[in-house]
Amino acid sequence: MTNITSMSGFLLMGFSDIRELQILHGLVFLVVYLLSLASNFIIVIITTVDQHLQAPMYYFLKHLSLLDVCFISVTVPQSIDNSLMDDGYMSQGQCILQVFIFTALAWAEMAILTVMSYDRYAAICFPLHYEVIMNPSKCQWAVRAVWLSGCISGIVFTTSTFSITFCKDKIIHQFFCDIPQLLKLSCSNDYLGVIGVTTFMSVMAFMCLTSIILSYIRIFSTVLRIPSAEGRSKAFSTSLPHLFVVSFYLSMGTCAYLKPTSDYPTTFDLMLSIFYTVMPPILNPIIYGLRNEAMKAAFRKLLLGGQFTKKKSYLSCFMAG
Repeated sequence: MTNITSMSGFLLMGFSDIRELQILHGLVFLVVYLLSLASNFIIVIITTVDQHLQAPMYYFLKHLSLLDVCFISVTVPQSIDNSLMDDGYMSQGQCILQVFIFTALAWAEMAILTVMSYDRYAAICFPLHYEVIMNPSKCQWAVRAVWLSGCISGIVFTTSTFSITFCKDKIIHQFFCDIPQLLKLSCSNDYLGVIGVTTFMSVMAFMCLTSIILSYIRIFSTVLRIPSAEGRSKAFSTSLPHLFVVSFYLSMGTCAYLKPTSDYPTTFDLMLSIFYTVMPPILNPIIYGLRNEAMKAAFRKLLLGGQFTKKKSYLSCFMAG
């Protein structure tokens, strides 16, 4: 760790300096990573091949799973390699690429969750017009907008972050190139551009959150007027998990980025970073897949090599959840 300031890259400190704990961390992350990949790819496969799962809800879920696969692949494999090889060095090029992809996917995940909340709002509050409101063309344009907005977010964050001058020891007390940790390496106020970008994106995230909250206020008021207890149960079963995912993702990310960073992060800081980088790709398949009868039926058919069903209407797919 001599003359770290002159290094062209950065040194990721990870979770521990103890070799045994480094190996344990690498193995645990490897198991978590493989489970996340398997569960998300299963969702992508069954929502692609089963024509019964072609409603907008499953179309957006497929893209959420694709985002989750990419999202966890940005940080975890590098962390596994660093832990098992006992080498936390990351070149500046790798760090730039990681920041770009991470921030792009983080915003895209927020955007797709917002789109999914609107989909639930249209399905429950306007069931007779649902197929018109969420027709395939509009769904495709919504997904394109999600990915495009993520790329723009990544470019803006990366450009502003790496326009600052790093003059301190290039030590990052994280298991990935975290923007708040990078800002601490600046000795001047040239990081104000990043603060401006973060503020703007926070306002945009708040607008998304407001839209989601308003959608769910309308959803719950409509659901409570459904005379059938079974109908209310099915509507809540698709809406409440989505609300939980949104709340969890936003609360963890907001807490991590708005709380003051310290020179020596605590275990809580590291665990918080795990909650918003590693946990969402693990929770999403569980919440959306295991609790959905149509998804479970399609998964059983995939395992047993059965024939997938023919395409059904949007509303029948929705009510199957």
